[in-house]
Amino acid sequence: MIDGDTFEVGDVRVRLFGVDAPEQGQTCGGNGKQVWACGAWVTTEVRSRYEGRRASCARLDTDRYGRAVARCSVDGKDVGRTLVSEGLAFAYRQYSLDYDLDEKRAAVRGVGVHGAEVQRPAEYRAETRSAANAAALSAAPQGCVIKGNVSSKGARIFHVPGQQYYAATRIDESKGERWFCSEAEARKAGWRKARQ
Repeated sequence: MIDGDTFEVGDVRVRLFGVDAPEQGQTCGGNGKQVWACGAWVTTEVRSRYEGRRASCARLDTDRYGRAVARCSVDGKDVGRTLVSEGLAFAYRQYSLDYDLDEKRAAVRGVGVHGAEVQRPAEYRAETRSAANAAALSAAPQGCVIKGNVSSKGARIFHVPGQQYYAATRIDESKGERWFCSEAEARKAGWRKARQ
């Protein structure tokens, strides 16, 4: 098991369809309530319930990370529905409304993460990326925020603020990496734009 909504089933990494669990480093609480590591708690809870058990999964799609997106069941029970019903995950309404009512019932009962101030995982990820991008931008030379990175295979790729890997990309000028002031400048120098 990887986290609350991503499992290893045999040799396949599976992202559960229609659910979104708190991220491993995510906290809950605040606004007068105790802050606690709800993401780690969810991962531990899901692991204790499902690790080592036999799951039956129906692949529905493949996500951008190459994971199988699947609906899984253990002992004939839909894992996604169970996680949402018990407040260990949210209905991922961007992709499906299958678990919408299950989440609403869990929130009314205040079970799992619904018993505290909680941020939806997608919002948490967006804020985390935004903060990382802001920190990365502060390191850029004046007005030149495009990162020219050389991949492990030697491909020359540039990243612009807001792209998925912008914040994580580091510039090592000793390896021929550099900053660009415009996309046109990067293309003219022979670099291609990152796909994500």
